[in-house]
Amino acid sequence: MGKLRRILVVRPDRIGDVLLSTPVFHTLRDSFPGSFIGALVSPVTAPLLENNPNIDVILTDGTDEKNKEKSFWRKVKQIRSYRFDTALLLKPTERHAYMLFFAGIRHRIGVGHILYEVLTFMRGVSRKGYDPLRHESDYMLDLARKIGAKRIWSTPEIFLTKSEMIKARDLLSGLGFDLHQPIVNIHPGSGHSAPNWRTRRYVDLARQVANHGIQVLVTGNSSESIFESEFRDIPNTRTSFGQWNLRDLSAVISVASAFVSASTGPMHIAAAVGTPVVTMFCPLPACSPKLWGPIGSRTEIVLPPVGFCRAHCPGNPHVCTFGDGDDGIQVDMVFSALLRVLNEKEKANVN
Repeated sequence: MGKLRRILVVRPDRIGDVLLSTPVFHTLRDSFPGSFIGALVSPVTAPLLENNPNIDVILTDGTDEKNKEKSFWRKVKQIRSYRFDTALLLKPTERHAYMLFFAGIRHRIGVGHILYEVLTFMRGVSRKGYDPLRHESDYMLDLARKIGAKRIWSTPEIFLTKSEMIKARDLLSGLGFDLHQPIVNIHPGSGHSAPNWRTRRYVDLARQVANHGIQVLVTGNSSESIFESEFRDIPNTRTSFGQWNLRDLSAVISVASAFVSASTGPMHIAAAVGTPVVTMFCPLPACSPKLWGPIGSRTEIVLPPVGFCRAHCPGNPHVCTFGDGDDGIQVDMVFSALLRVLNEKEKANVN
């Protein structure tokens, strides 16, 4: 294929997916020095890529626009103006396969052999039925390997500025937090993207953490604010639902002593900024931590007890709550994992 000079990486979906794609940009920068590297993502996730030294331009495509056909051709024209010669479509979508084709990008690499990829003469990499199961981030790196990348980078990255870090500390101080004492960030929501506790379990966890003398921050987006009132009567606990943009949230998470959630985008933010993570996962291959686990920080993964899934699996991971009785993932299990990471962090700070 020769030397590659202008490469577009496309991952137009959710927070965690985009964060897990950041090793691709780093790998391309290291493998092809001097190349012009662009990203095409959704407007929601674009802030995660700001200040990334491995990306020269960030383009966005919002498929929720009213006139999708008109926005499609506008985006084709914009992409064409950058004269990309190579594109990596990390997540197969028909819209973007045709977009890259009509933008005149000569070398286009996708995933699998879907009909619209065949019709647009796109080369593909195979995930071979996910056997053996690898991490999603490594699967995405296969597309970089396909074009000759050799210097593989495997850790997701967010590049926060000094001013963003100062602002995050000010935001926490404004909520009444003592920045010299541990702060545990609990994030109950997951957008139904993976198995997750019911809110009352997170309330019980927040109360147990607070009763242990540890400050608690509960975060969520604006659509999850209906649950905010359930945490307000817990001492030593503050909440923020939909009040911060994605950059502010990332910086706040980086200040926290530990982060607790199910498998969700902010979990990947925490791992990328180096905050210890306690997270709950389902062992099914499609939801497995081997495929979607956090990368980059100290992590405690809590799985349901052996036999629980066989007896109680609802058959749909998006409605699984890890059990509502005494035989699923219990609050004490997550709390114990949290204490382990906090104790390790305290020892590391002393040393």
